[in-house]
Amino acid sequence: MKCPFCGEIQNKVIDSRLSKDGHAIRRRRECEQCSRRFTTYERVETSMPMVIKKDGRREQFNSNKLKQGILRACQKRPVSVNDVDRFVEELELKLLESGEREIPCQALGEDVMAFLYDLDDVAYVRFASVYRSFKDIKEFMSEIQDLIRQGRHPGGGKTGGTR
Repeated sequence: MKCPFCGEIQNKVIDSRLSKDGHAIRRRRECEQCSRRFTTYERVETSMPMVIKKDGRREQFNSNKLKQGILRACQKRPVSVNDVDRFVEELELKLLESGEREIPCQALGEDVMAFLYDLDDVAYVRFASVYRSFKDIKEFMSEIQDLIRQGRHPGGGKTGGTR
């Protein structure tokens, strides 16, 4: 490991421990040339699948982008960020375990919709409106009427009733 201060490659590890999230090893190092200390992290290298977009483009799966989209749908709703983080981590693990090299964005969208459907009806409809590209109010109303027909109440979901 190259020293970030002087560029020397000779250094020694003076402390190693598991990171807070348990997904990396944090190492404190000391440069043998300039005696300055720095921190490095060792992580397992994973290969996430490429996402096939609706227009055929392919881009690397980005959990932060997915999380931001979910959080946007949950904005001003009583939804825990921890629940969203847990879902995104579970989805990443599912993708890794699948061994697939490519995944259609529709499959990811359906997983997110199922998660939000159980979590919060308003967040679900918000996400669905973007994901399914609702064109007008009739499509919104149709989705809401489907929820009502299934015995759900607007504003309900796992997180409770009225807000």
